[in-house]
Amino acid sequence: MSRRRKGRDVNGILVIDKPLGITSNGILQQVKRLFGAAKAGHTGALDPLATGVLPLCFGEATKFSQMMLDSDKAYIATARLGVRTETGDSEGAIVVEKPVPAGLTADLLEPVLDGFRGEIQQVPSMYSALKHKGRPLYEYAREGIEVERPARPVTIYELTLLDIRESELDIAVSCTKGTYIRSLVEDIGEALGCGAHVTALRRTMASGFTLANAHAVSDLEEMRERDESLDGLLVAPDAALSMFPEHRLAGQALVSILNGQPVRIPGRAYEGFVRLYANESANEGFVGLAEAFPEGEQTNLVPRRLVKSSGKR
Repeated sequence: MSRRRKGRDVNGILVIDKPLGITSNGILQQVKRLFGAAKAGHTGALDPLATGVLPLCFGEATKFSQMMLDSDKAYIATARLGVRTETGDSEGAIVVEKPVPAGLTADLLEPVLDGFRGEIQQVPSMYSALKHKGRPLYEYAREGIEVERPARPVTIYELTLLDIRESELDIAVSCTKGTYIRSLVEDIGEALGCGAHVTALRRTMASGFTLANAHAVSDLEEMRERDESLDGLLVAPDAALSMFPEHRLAGQALVSILNGQPVRIPGRAYEGFVRLYANESANEGFVGLAEAFPEGEQTNLVPRRLVKSSGKR
């Protein structure tokens, strides 16, 4: 006899403004308890030092967490110049101190920053969660073990200097998945010849969600104290999938997809993932994701991630 899951059936996405000093999993567990949810997960960890946009997935929405993890991100970071640390941030021990170049101005910084715009090769930090032989790199780092990490291509769409002070920079970064802002700041510091580390990091966008969509955990706690339902704060799973084209199905094609069978549609040149919706008057909800394979004048849609029922609930 299977064990019954604890918690209720909650489905949808909640965007949290992660506070300072707690792990992403710590916030996830807090919010999961507030909702009394049976199943929940986050879409990419933020360090305790970092704050900002952290989408949490509940129930059926967890089926799309990998797509959300693979999405572009945006950050605002503060870099302290002249000091390198073990971890690349202010939580690590200082390893090198060097003088900051005198008379550093925005005009002098722009050519340096320009070298990090576009596609670049980046070596992940030893204190990242990237895994080596099944273990995250930070576990090796804490044991004093250095693991060889090949450089990986990432794309920096935007790198904007927001402010410059005597020994600090504020930068805004828009980038692809897998970009390590600590490594970027360290590399900028090396290019300046003085080293650098991150002292503050705020994620401003993830999975298409911004800080305008984010809720503070303290607000959720106050709602629970007033015995107010939190379910109205959830958004439907497809809110995080707008990067994929939309296709509507009806009749036998819809039945086939819902039964996990591929269908062929004429005259549509889709390729890659496609959002599917039921196009019937009684049910116009989100069905899930299919993968499209063009074949001549038609396209094959193969179901990949289907939801049990449409929309949020």
